[in-house]
Amino acid sequence: MAKSKKLNSMRLLDARAISYETHQYDVGIRDAQQVAAAVGYPPAEVFKTLVAQLSSQKKPILIMLPSNTSLNLKRLAKALGVKKAALAAHADAERLTGLQVGGISALALTQKNWPIYLDRRGLAQSHLVISAGQRGLQVRVERARLVKLLGCRIIDVADDVAN
Repeated sequence: MAKSKKLNSMRLLDARAISYETHQYDVGIRDAQQVAAAVGYPPAEVFKTLVAQLSSQKKPILIMLPSNTSLNLKRLAKALGVKKAALAAHADAERLTGLQVGGISALALTQKNWPIYLDRRGLAQSHLVISAGQRGLQVRVERARLVKLLGCRIIDVADDVAN
């Protein structure tokens, strides 16, 4: 594949001297587990970023969880002390972030200062593979450095997906 162009997420990592690897995949792949297979990493290391909205807040939140899990909205609401949490519809997520679904990345949205949560399962990984901010491009970053850079709060909100 052709060399990818530098995205703002990569510039941010470069500016902070955080090493990363880029991995390209077919932009037609939309399923996070299929992305994991396409970039050659286990689903537990490849994280998707979801946009959620809380009943008591106007500002959305970002939740990163392993590609082989689903978000438990009831546990999310309880953990954050709100009455209700909902996933943003695809169109709303794209409007709010300015990024396409499948390319939503906490690294590309740092200027928005939205709360960012990482499912606790991420702590078991030395590196995380996340979207670079564009469909078809992932970055692999050391987990500890990524968590610190993004100010991630650790939360237990993922459920295993039955295969």
